[in-house]
Amino acid sequence: MDRRRFLQQTGTLIAGAALAPYALPEAGAQPGASTAVGRLVLPMNRKWRYSRKFVEGGHARDFDDSGFDRVVIPHTNVPLPWHGFDEKTYEFVSLYRRRFKLPAEARGKRVFVDFEGVMTASTVWINGVRLGEYKGGYTPFSFELTSHLDFDGENVLSVDVDSSERPDIPPFGYEIDYLTFGGIYREVSLRVVPATFIENIFVRPRNALSASPGVDVDCFVQHLEVSPDALTIEVELLDGGRVVAKASQPLPPSGPASEPVAHTVHLENLSGIRVWSMEQRNLYSTRARLRRGTQVLDEDSRRFGFREAQFTDHGFELNGKVIKLRGLDRHQTFPFVGQAMPGRAQRRDAQILRNQLKCNVVRTSHYPQSRHFLDACDEVGLLVLEEIPGWQHIGDAAWKQISVDNVRRMIRRDWNHPSIILWGVRINESRDDHDFYTRTNALAHQLDPTRQTGGIRYFQESEFLEDVFTMNDFGFPLKPPKYPRYLNTEFVGHTYPTKTIDQVERLTEHTLRHARIHDQLASDPQYAGGIGWCAFDYNTHGNFGSGDRVCYHGVTDIFREPKPAAGFYKSQCDPAEEIVLEPAFHWARGDASVGFSKAVVCSNCDHLKFYIDDKLVAEVDPDRKQFAHLRYAPFVLEMGELFHKWGDLRLDGFIQGKQVISKRLSGAGIDTKFMLLADDAELIADGADSTRVVLRVTDEFGAVQPFANDAIELEVEGPAEIIGDNPFSLIGGTGAVWIRAQEKVGKVRLNAIHPRLGTQLAEIEIVAGAAETV
Repeated sequence: MDRRRFLQQTGTLIAGAALAPYALPEAGAQPGASTAVGRLVLPMNRKWRYSRKFVEGGHARDFDDSGFDRVVIPHTNVPLPWHGFDEKTYEFVSLYRRRFKLPAEARGKRVFVDFEGVMTASTVWINGVRLGEYKGGYTPFSFELTSHLDFDGENVLSVDVDSSERPDIPPFGYEIDYLTFGGIYREVSLRVVPATFIENIFVRPRNALSASPGVDVDCFVQHLEVSPDALTIEVELLDGGRVVAKASQPLPPSGPASEPVAHTVHLENLSGIRVWSMEQRNLYSTRARLRRGTQVLDEDSRRFGFREAQFTDHGFELNGKVIKLRGLDRHQTFPFVGQAMPGRAQRRDAQILRNQLKCNVVRTSHYPQSRHFLDACDEVGLLVLEEIPGWQHIGDAAWKQISVDNVRRMIRRDWNHPSIILWGVRINESRDDHDFYTRTNALAHQLDPTRQTGGIRYFQESEFLEDVFTMNDFGFPLKPPKYPRYLNTEFVGHTYPTKTIDQVERLTEHTLRHARIHDQLASDPQYAGGIGWCAFDYNTHGNFGSGDRVCYHGVTDIFREPKPAAGFYKSQCDPAEEIVLEPAFHWARGDASVGFSKAVVCSNCDHLKFYIDDKLVAEVDPDRKQFAHLRYAPFVLEMGELFHKWGDLRLDGFIQGKQVISKRLSGAGIDTKFMLLADDAELIADGADSTRVVLRVTDEFGAVQPFANDAIELEVEGPAEIIGDNPFSLIGGTGAVWIRAQEKVGKVRLNAIHPRLGTQLAEIEIVAGAAETV
C-alpha cells in the first residue's frame, strides 16, 4: 500500500471530531489573529463563561450565562493546593460558553473551531446544536461550525467538559501514577478557510549533511466542495524573511473528499543550508500557497530544521556524530493549576532542562505535551522522545482505536519539530499486544518515514516490534543491552523518592544513584543513553507517592527548585559552557546518622580544595574508582577527622591548575537572607500569561537553608493575580508562586513579607498584547 492511500484509509474519526489541522501560530509569535492570505486563524481564549456544574439548557444560544464565572484559557476547572488534596475534587462535568461574532471576511468560507487540549472528554455545541464528543485530553481536535453559524449576528460555542477518569479513554481503565486534572487547559481558536484549503504540511529534508540537500514538502489539500478548476500548490523555503528556494506543482480538478490528499513539492540542490543541532539551532520555514491562476486561495507555513538523527548499534547519532543521551522524564503538570499553564511557563520548563540541568534529551512522559514546550525544545536544542497517552493498562477494542488515533494526531501535529527524534508508540509499561502494537508501529512509519519508533516497556523479554528497544530499568546494575538500538527511559525514581527536607544522607545517596546509572550507561556504546525518572516532582493518586498526592521522584521539587541530584546533571556539561560546582549536601555537623562524614560534590572541574574555617583540610580529585566512565565524575571526600574546628566550608575548583570557581557554605546555621526571584520582568496583558516567582531563605552566601519553613505573606498591587497559596509556607527553604497577568497594562508590585527577614519586592511590567477580534 502506498503512503498516500494509507493516509486516506486510516483516517477514522473519533465520535465526529475532525483531525485538527495544526494550523497553529508560528513558534515565538505573539498571540493574535493570523491573517495569512485566504485564511483567518482567530484566537478564542478570552471572554469565556464557566460553570462548575452542568446546567440544563446551558447550550442554548439565548441562555443567560451572566452568572457564570468569566475565565481565560488555559483554564483549570478548579484551583487546588500543591499537595494534600483529593483528586475527586476535579473529576466532574463542567460547562464552558463563548459568545462571538464573525468578521465580514468569513462569509462564504468554511469555519472550524480548533481545540489544542481539553481534559478529558469534550462535547461541543454551536448555537444549541450538538456537534459531537471528542474522547481524549492530550491530543488536538476540531469541529466544523459552518452550517450552524449566524454570519450576521452573535453565535454561542458551548463545551461540556467531562474531567472524570473515564475507563473508555486512554490513559484510564485501571490506575495511573499521575493526575490529569481538568478544564480547557490549552488554547482554542477559530480557523476560517476556503472550501479547498491546505490542511497540513509535512517538511522532509533529504541529505541534510550533503553540500546540496533537498526538501520534500507534503502539502495536504482538503477539498470540502467540488474544485472544478486546475490549481497550483507553490512552496517557498524561507531563512527568516529571505526566500532560499521556490517550486510549484499543478493540482488537477477534484470532487469533494472526506480526507485531505497529499501533494509533494520537491526543492532540489539547495546551497548554504545550515544544519540544526543542539549547539546551533538553525531553523527554517516553508510557506505553501494554493493558487488559482494568480489568485491566492490559501496560505500556511511550518517551521523545521535540517538534521539527520538515528539510533544505531553504537548509540545515537545526530548529524553523523555519536551523542550519549542524558536526560530526564517530564510531566507537564504544575502546582495549583494542574496542566493549565500558558506558553511562557511551558517554555520555561524546556529552558530549565537544557540550560540549568544541562540535559540533552527529554521524554514527554506519558503523553504528547504542549506545543509551546516543543517549540522551545527546537529553540534551545533539547532532543525529545514523544509518546502516546497511557500507563500500563490496555483497554478494549474501542479504547485501542482511540489510542491508534492518538498516534496519528500526535505525529501529524508534531512531525516538523527537529527536536523530536523518536516516536513512542506503545502504552508505557504495558504488557505485549502483538496486533495492537503492530498497528501503532505501522501507522507511525507510514505517517513519518523519517523517524524511528520506540515503545516503553519494563521487561526485556517483551516482543520487539519497534526500531529502538526503550526500557524502564530500575535495578542496579542495569541489565545489559539486549538489542543493538537500546535506550534506558526510566531509572531511580520511585525506588528512592527524595524530598528537599530529607536528611543529608538521603539527599547525597539520591545524587549518587543517578551518577552510578549514568556511569554504567557511559561504559557501553550500545546504551544509547538514559532518561532518568524524573525532572520535577509531580502530583499523583493517593495510592502512589508519599501519601500527600505527590511523587517526590524529581531531581527538582514540584516548583522546579533543584535538589542536590540536579547538580549531578548540571555538572556533566563542558566547562566551556558553564563551570559547575554543586555540593550534594547541606553543611551541617550532625544531620547524618553519626555526624557528617561523606562530602559529595558534583563538578566539571578536575581538582577541588576543601577549606573549613578558611583552613585547607583536603585536596580531592574526581572519584574515578567509583565512576570510571563518566566524563565528569563526582568528587567524594571521607571527612573523617578533618574537622579541626567547625566553621564555614569553602570549596575551590580548579581546571588544569587554575582556580576557576569558589563556593562557600555557612557553618553558622542561621537563616540570613530572604530572596524573591521572578523568572520574567514582563508579561502580556492577555489574562493568561504567567511567570514563576521563587521564594528562598539562604545563608549569608546564598545557599538555601533547607529547614526554613516560614509562612511568607504576599501582597500584589496592579493588574495581576497570585496563583498559589497566600501566605505561602516554604518547604525545604524555598518554593514558588506564579503571577498571572490580567487583561490590562500597568506595573505589578509583588511584596513578599518574611516574619523576621523583612520584605522583598518584585516588579513586573504588564504590556499590551494583540487583541482578540472575535
